[in-house]
Amino acid sequence: MKLCMIGTGYVGLVSGVCFADIGNQVVCVDKDKNKIDKLNSGISPIYEPGLDELIKKNFTAKRLSFTTNINRAISSSDIIFICVGTPSRKGSIKVDLSFVYKCTKEILKYSKRKKIIVTKSTVPVGTGDEIEKILKKKKKLFTVISNPEFLREGEAIRDFLSPDRVVVGTDSNKANKYLKNLYLPIVKKTSRYFRTSRRGAELIKYASNAFLATKISYINELANLCEKTNVDIKEISQGMGSDQRIGDRFLRAGPAYGGSCFPKDTRAIIDTSNKFKSNLSIIKAVIKSNEDRKKLLTEKVYKILNNNLKNKLITFLGVTFKPNTDDMREASSLYMIPKLLKKGAIINYFDPSGKKNEFKKFKRVNYCKNVSQACLRSDLILLHTEWNEFKTLNFKKLIKKSNFKVFDMRNLYSPKSMKKKGINYFGVGR
Repeated sequence: MKLCMIGTGYVGLVSGVCFADIGNQVVCVDKDKNKIDKLNSGISPIYEPGLDELIKKNFTAKRLSFTTNINRAISSSDIIFICVGTPSRKGSIKVDLSFVYKCTKEILKYSKRKKIIVTKSTVPVGTGDEIEKILKKKKKLFTVISNPEFLREGEAIRDFLSPDRVVVGTDSNKANKYLKNLYLPIVKKTSRYFRTSRRGAELIKYASNAFLATKISYINELANLCEKTNVDIKEISQGMGSDQRIGDRFLRAGPAYGGSCFPKDTRAIIDTSNKFKSNLSIIKAVIKSNEDRKKLLTEKVYKILNNNLKNKLITFLGVTFKPNTDDMREASSLYMIPKLLKKGAIINYFDPSGKKNEFKKFKRVNYCKNVSQACLRSDLILLHTEWNEFKTLNFKKLIKKSNFKVFDMRNLYSPKSMKKKGINYFGVGR
């Protein structure tokens, strides 16, 4: 099939590349010329394991192309995927849908024959209806479908090619047949193709993310209780997760949830509930709990250092919100580091995904090229992100001090083994 992906951000690029890899003709379009130039040179603008190789493979096979010419991209395609950003409006819980509606107007402008329009961007309930209103002048030329993505950063290619489910929201049998054929190489062996109403598909995405965010906040609050009752949160997670009704995923205590989805999507579903006068009190509590989590863990650092942070060297191992991604959006480190600096601390950090622009404005924040350089003379090692290379460190060899401390925010290490080695160790919920 001939597909057009509007937007080469995380969703558009990964989806476009994977669609090309299963045999479709895909053109990815973006207004950012620098990004398109990089992609045409075989350079991915995002960090995602395995993506560079798939881009080169399908670009070479001429199944995948990149352009800034939206007219050509739309005109040459049968199915158009809207994959642009839907961020929260500044200082608001409301979703900014301006990019979605701008795309819709361009599709209307350049389309001269029948097209299927698919919203892959995460959008509130009723957005498909609004898109149809924009298209009303040529309504017979378009069918609007909701097909939300469920890609985890760091696992996106596997999630796309072997999904738990593919959700397609449409009342059109004909359009559904096209989408089912498109996804057939993916769903015939590994997963379930689930057809629902368009509004149902729009809400499924928000409901799923809000539930997963709830699991994270729930286990984090239980970790607070475990610390006061001398219980290990890992035992609780394993005991709970063994129950098939609950499941063990997203039951690992740690920092607040972050990234591009959970924070904005929990806020967005609250905005939808306000619009329809339906109280989602549990999700409201989750949002507050997550914000409190950042404060609580920062205050724990103060206690570990006896409230004396002046000129103390604190090393962050990992600063992204999760491993295998370079995404810094709403990572706990963005909250913690400025707070620690205000108390007089000096910050070293190392992250396998590279130096971060977010910290350039701080004079006492130093990017280090490797773990050894970052840890050398630290007073406190803070394990913030669970990258694989942080899971088997020899702290005594790394650090040239005898009285250093380790705050393991991901519970990567055993308290007993750390105690045997004479390391002053602190975990989460332990």
